[in-house]
Amino acid sequence: MSFVFRVFSVLPLGLLHAMGAAMGWVAFLASGAYRRRFLENAALAGYGFMQVHAAVAHAGRMVAELPRLWLGAPLPCSMVGQACVEQAYAAGRGIVFLTPHQGCFELSAQVAARHWSAEHGPITVLYRPARQPWLARVMETARNRPGMLAVPTTLSGVRQMIKALRRGEAVGLLPDQVPPDGQGIWSPFFGRDAYTMTLAVRLVQQTGAAVVLARCERLPWGRGFVTHCEPLPAPLDERPEAAVLQINQAMEYLIRQCPEQYLWGYARYKRPRAEAAAGGAA
Repeated sequence: MSFVFRVFSVLPLGLLHAMGAAMGWVAFLASGAYRRRFLENAALAGYGFMQVHAAVAHAGRMVAELPRLWLGAPLPCSMVGQACVEQAYAAGRGIVFLTPHQGCFELSAQVAARHWSAEHGPITVLYRPARQPWLARVMETARNRPGMLAVPTTLSGVRQMIKALRRGEAVGLLPDQVPPDGQGIWSPFFGRDAYTMTLAVRLVQQTGAAVVLARCERLPWGRGFVTHCEPLPAPLDERPEAAVLQINQAMEYLIRQCPEQYLWGYARYKRPRAEAAAGGAA
């Protein structure tokens, strides 16, 4: 499989996206559970299928572009709104980049590294090691690209992120990712309670880091990407529950800017295993 992955990493981006779009529709039509989750999640946000049907193909494009993203030549990506990042660095603050499962979300960290790591140090990102040994090896190699440091979702990884922020460096998180049991709280997301990580809030409150919202939009016909950056509209509330809600609302705001590239099929409202067994509220 690793050989196939490397072969795909040298294919043109437009070809990968065309193949991925087809894969996305095959998965959508073949899996009733995935299709129902996609439609239910979109409906919670107020979207009918025709408003977000393009997200079916974009989910496949996201998978197909991974070999190129991880092992191939750097993908073309411009940036909009970088002034807020430069202002935070100029003030001597670390930066917490928050990105939803939208567009080519992994590329946003690579682009940040290209722009600022030489002057301000690497960007540290969390990752969950794959269960398949071959994929775990590929991920470990690929995510530690120039200017990036990938750390596992463990206490050690969190400590490395705190140290990076205190040095004035940047870290990247996906705050709409369901955390392990005991590492989140239930908070509304598009009107329904979702188990939401508290890590982003704790990182900011412990280090005084700036929060930058980022989304990486996929351009049509394999023409590349655009990463959009902007500051959080207001400082995080000191109360953890209120701060987590602020972040969920910020993710909703980013998603509504480009809903056709959000992963509506992601199991955002699933329960951590221990809570489900205990009958915890959703």
